[in-house]
Amino acid sequence: MFIQVKKSNDKTKNYLIMLDSLEHFLYEKDTEVTALSNLSAFLNYFLDDINWVGFYLYNNDKLVLGPFQGLPACTEIKLGNGVCGNSAKERITYIVNDVNTFPGHIACDSNSSSEIVIPIVVNNQLYGVLDIDSPIKNRFDQIDKEYLEKVIDKLVDIVL
Repeated sequence: MFIQVKKSNDKTKNYLIMLDSLEHFLYEKDTEVTALSNLSAFLNYFLDDINWVGFYLYNNDKLVLGPFQGLPACTEIKLGNGVCGNSAKERITYIVNDVNTFPGHIACDSNSSSEIVIPIVVNNQLYGVLDIDSPIKNRFDQIDKEYLEKVIDKLVDIVL
């Protein structure tokens, strides 16, 4: 059960609170869908100034929409297309400060102005990506990258 905790106004402290809380509701017995659904809701609660957070899962050389919070989204993304497809193909985190300047950006929500995408790799195999959008340009930085990668590491270690 998720117990709502008080968030901090300090970004780093908030991520530390989030990481500590994460260990109390992700369980080995969770199905993948359960874990991803709860994690998207958890991130939506903890992260300020976002308009979409969710997962795209790797399936047959493309990314397929998984659990998310936000407006309905694109259902499939080819590897190498858009921010998610490039992050998945290269297996690196992408921070895009202004999505309108990213070549080939796929606009699923016209309100999105910036984006961070973290690849999820399990046993050296691509599993999918975590995608987070914001209506604010320059919303994401290296602190977000560092701690969101730790969130994914915990997800992989505990559930996947």
